[in-house]
Formats: sequence, structure tokens, C-alpha cells
Amino acid sequence: MASKQDTNEAESSGGTDAMPTTLLRAEIATSEEREAPSWNPEYYIRFKQFSFGFNQRRVLSDLNIHFPRNSVTALIGPSGCGKSTLLRCINRMNDLTHGFYFAGDIEIAGRNVMHEEQNVIALRRRVGIVFQESHPFAKSIYDNVAYGLRIVGVRDKRVLDDAVEKSLKRTALWDDVKRRLHESAMTLSVGERQRLCIARTLATDPEILLMDEPCSALDPVATTRVEELINSLKQRYTIIIVTHNLQQAARISDRTAFFYDGGLVEYQSTEDIFMNPQDPRTESYVSGRFG
Repeated sequence: MASKQDTNEAESSGGTDAMPTTLLRAEIATSEEREAPSWNPEYYIRFKQFSFGFNQRRVLSDLNIHFPRNSVTALIGPSGCGKSTLLRCINRMNDLTHGFYFAGDIEIAGRNVMHEEQNVIALRRRVGIVFQESHPFAKSIYDNVAYGLRIVGVRDKRVLDDAVEKSLKRTALWDDVKRRLHESAMTLSVGERQRLCIARTLATDPEILLMDEPCSALDPVATTRVEELINSLKQRYTIIIVTHNLQQAARISDRTAFFYDGGLVEYQSTEDIFMNPQDPRTESYVSGRFG
């Protein structure tokens, strides 16, 4: 299996040299033209014979899976089966871990983002991620949302104001916080903090939204708000969510992939995964017999 060292680690914290979104999209368009014969528009994100591991321990094995545009895909499976690792491969956050290795390709709109010439900072603007626990910065609500844009050099107050308002509206927070934008984000409830973190991710105008157990620390009311938000966001974003909550996967996703021991066992429409699974391991997992 081929090894790869991170040539972009020094850039991972962001900087003013990040590729503007317009240039990135031009680069992607050029790549699409170059690779058009092999690109199926349904395969917006596509793993091709992809394997990944750390320090001789394989985590993902020979994955072939695609994720359609403007849909919600849930990744389910027992702890340690590679779901979160898969998410972090898409925006190459795993590059930051010493001793990683991979084989195969991950394509976004036909472009192999695992290529050594890929601008990783530009990729991470295009592919936003929301983590299990909400961690607002010790800053104002406004500064939290504007943070990513400032990191890449945006200073125009009108641009920042517009991005903050749009992002907070998309996460259904604007009406609650518009009169206290300059108060500390720590004054928000746990559920509001999670939606603030989602707004912070949306402010950089990504096309793909990755969510790693975004509701695991939330109460039922806050969970409902986030699930409603996810349903509304898929009109604009391609969303992949890791969840251990099978009821949540059934409620919010269009397609569901079941992973076990680093491999993809079954991938179908969510209705079929839960009502008519084809693999006995899937049936055992969704029926609660293990996991």
C-alpha cells in the first residue's frame, strides 16, 4: 500500500494565502473538463478503492462508495468501525495525524482531492465539518461566525456583516441573537452553541457539510431543532452525518451506509436499510442485536 506524508501540515491552521473560492471553483471546473469521461454527475463525492490507516493499523479497507449532491447520507455502525475517519478523509483532516497512510482516490466533482498538489486550505473551505461537541471560541457571537472568513483574509465589514447574518439565518439563530451579536457566545444554551458552530462552518460558503455526531450532547428539543436544520440545509449543501442514533438516521437521511470493522457492508436508501436490509449483519445491527 502506498504511503503519503502530509506536505500541507504547515498550512493547516489557515492563512491569507488560501485560494479564494472563485479560483478554487475555476480550478475544479478545469479539472472536470479534463476528467469528464470518467465522471458520473451522481457521484459528487466518490471513494474509489480507498484504504486508510495509522501506524500500520488499517482503519478503512477498499471502500467504493459515492455520495449524491444535495442529499443527506447517514453513516452508521458500531464504535471503531471507521465512520469518523471517513469524514476526516474527505477534507483531509487526518493528514494532521502522524504516521497516516492511504491508497486509492477520493473524488469531488471528478477531481482527486488526495492528489499531492491539492490545496488543502482551499479544500477545507469547500468541505466544512461540525464536531460532536460544540466548542464556540471565547469570543462574541459575531466573531465566532466571522472567524473563518477573517482567517482567510476577509476584512470588509459589509462582507462580514452579510455573511454573519446569512449564516445565522440559515441556522435559525438570527432572530434569537441579532440584538446581542457582541455578547459572548458562552451565554448561549448548549443547543444554540451547536447551531452557532454550524453557522460558523457555513460562513465560509462550503459546498459539503460533514457532521460527526452533532446531536449526541443535546437534549431532545435541541436535537429536533438541529434535525430540522439539517433537513433544510440539504437544499443547498451535500451533507454526510455520522450518528449512533438509528432513529435519527431514519428520520433525517436519504441514504444510509452501514460500516463494520473498517469496511462498507451495505449502502442503500434509508428506507431499504431499515426495512429491507440485504446483509444479515446490517439486519442484526439495525434491529439492535449488536452494536
